[in-house]
Amino acid sequence: MEEATDIKKAIIPLAGLGTRFLPLSMVLSKEFFPLADKPIIQHIFEEVKNSGIREIVFVVSPKQKMIMNYFKKNPELEKFLVKRKKDAMLAELKEFEALFEDISISFVTQKTPLGDGHALVQAQKTIADEPVAVSFGDDVVHGSEPALAQLMNIFKTCNAPVVALKSLPREMVPAYGNVEVEKISSNLYKIKKIVEKPALADVKSNLVIVGKYVLTPQVFTYLKKAKPGEKGEIILGEVINSMLDDGNPIYGYELKGEWLECGDKLKWMKSFLYLSLNDPVFGKELRDYVKMIK
Repeated sequence: MEEATDIKKAIIPLAGLGTRFLPLSMVLSKEFFPLADKPIIQHIFEEVKNSGIREIVFVVSPKQKMIMNYFKKNPELEKFLVKRKKDAMLAELKEFEALFEDISISFVTQKTPLGDGHALVQAQKTIADEPVAVSFGDDVVHGSEPALAQLMNIFKTCNAPVVALKSLPREMVPAYGNVEVEKISSNLYKIKKIVEKPALADVKSNLVIVGKYVLTPQVFTYLKKAKPGEKGEIILGEVINSMLDDGNPIYGYELKGEWLECGDKLKWMKSFLYLSLNDPVFGKELRDYVKMIK
């Protein structure tokens, strides 16, 4: 087996329409919905950085302008805070700006949302012939070790695509992408097949896909050749199944940490509550307040 190449870049696809969040998503892109006192996108950005990656490619729609300005310094605001002697706020701004000082950020446009696989193809030209981490905007993992770092550690050993997994109660699995697997060791599996939203009788395991991956250049070769499915979309899971059919190894790793979903309103609200109640600054007072609510 060839030695695995270090992963230097991450793709963060954000070009979805956010229709499950209407009417909220008509005025604010979903990636800026808050989780505690930070937007979803900042949690994902921090995970990427804490995984050791220093180049990020955002896939955005033509209407998404806010993301292009969010991770930039704001000299006018800094001058205002200095003038008003808002030292605490200035320190908070400086801490935020330090987050992206040593990160290279670029943007590619997905003009029409034609599936998660199609979004990745738009970013392929910025990746060259190297493996890349991928983190979709619906999933945040809260834990001591960043989710992408966990996948990258597995990639160093297997030098093949790695899919993030989480275990759920069997009755919940039909709402997700399910995997048929062969267990290799603790938390590590060889994927045999991906089944998207199976009927309960067809569930292959308790493991479902989380929107985080390490992909190899071979995956992009398949993505570029893929034809849109019945819904007119190129789906990453279908492409991975094609690779499996051709005998290519694909691995799955069950992540450690709390999986915080943001794919619909209720899941986002639960994730907001979880992070807010566990926040090191605000958590205790919020928990005390919740106890008072009748």
